[in-house]
Amino acid sequence: MSKRDYYEVLGVERDSSEREISKAYRKLAVKFHPDSNPGDEEASQNFKQAAEAYEVLSDQEKRSRYDRFGHAGVDGQSNQFGSAEDIFAAFGEIFGGGGGGGGMFGDLFGGRGGRRNRRGGDVRADVTLSLEESARGVSKTLKFERRVSCDTCDGSGSTPGSEVAGCQQCGGRGQVLQSAGILRVQTTCPVCRGAGKIIVDPCGDCQGQGQVSKPVELDVAIPAGVDDGMRVRLAGEGEASPDGGPNGDCYAFINVKRHKLFHRDGSNLILQLPISYTQAALGAEIEVPTLDGPDKLKIARGTQSGEVFKLPGRGMPSPQGDRTGDLLVQTYIETPKKISTEQEELLRKLAELEETEVLPERKNFLTRLTEYFATSE
Repeated sequence: MSKRDYYEVLGVERDSSEREISKAYRKLAVKFHPDSNPGDEEASQNFKQAAEAYEVLSDQEKRSRYDRFGHAGVDGQSNQFGSAEDIFAAFGEIFGGGGGGGGMFGDLFGGRGGRRNRRGGDVRADVTLSLEESARGVSKTLKFERRVSCDTCDGSGSTPGSEVAGCQQCGGRGQVLQSAGILRVQTTCPVCRGAGKIIVDPCGDCQGQGQVSKPVELDVAIPAGVDDGMRVRLAGEGEASPDGGPNGDCYAFINVKRHKLFHRDGSNLILQLPISYTQAALGAEIEVPTLDGPDKLKIARGTQSGEVFKLPGRGMPSPQGDRTGDLLVQTYIETPKKISTEQEELLRKLAELEETEVLPERKNFLTRLTEYFATSE
């Protein structure tokens, strides 16, 4: 596939000044940088093309050859960073503000940079709670592993007493500079990987890594109201930094076990309560369970199956502590599968009465049913 014209890529005229070319490139670099367009392959290609076009048109000699011979005059001399991935890695320090280089345009206009201290990795721990523990809050002991500084070498990665050689590639700074036109890009040294030093005699306990994995037991206070799938952040309880930076964090992921009676819906609790036909028809006062012990619930006369009664404030607290939900008691009428002879006799008498005194809902249904069959004939 043929390359696009470099002037067209930057959106400038062929007689544009160096200043106009530089301004156009800076605008495109910001627009199409991969950090601003994650996962956008088209933006990545546009970013690469803009960098390649600027490298040629910002150099008077290369621009002259390009104006005379086109791409053939500069092929093999542009894109000194190599692949698109190389360009993105190099320019990442500019747009990420990493390394103390002064933010997005710190290195772009010659800002100074230095080796940055990396943050330690985050770790995960899982904790299982009962619904009661979730409702009241609880202290739990978490068990997990994290990487910590090696005691043998004090985190240096070298055998105690041995010398550490400074990296000759970066002069001990951990980073190297590359230039492309007006761009002055600071990247991690590929030889020492940012450490600024080369380990000659690796520590036997950590194999030169400076860190070892260690089991940890940590007591943590789980706040009341947490729900299944939530996580609690324990700042600074993650892995140690490899070069003196801040520790990572530990995240405790919450798993709440299924309860035998209650189902949680946000800050509310739902209880399915079976009642008898007579309780529904005559009304009753029933003792119902709550997380704080039994409570009284008054069932009104004529309660229908599926009706919901509310016990305010008997649900779950919110994790923020600003409110407490309700206990929602949903009743359903339980029909017995086996009945005694006496019960059957009483029910048959009741059925005879029901035929003479049809209830409003049933009467309304029968009326609509009759009308339906009448119109369908």
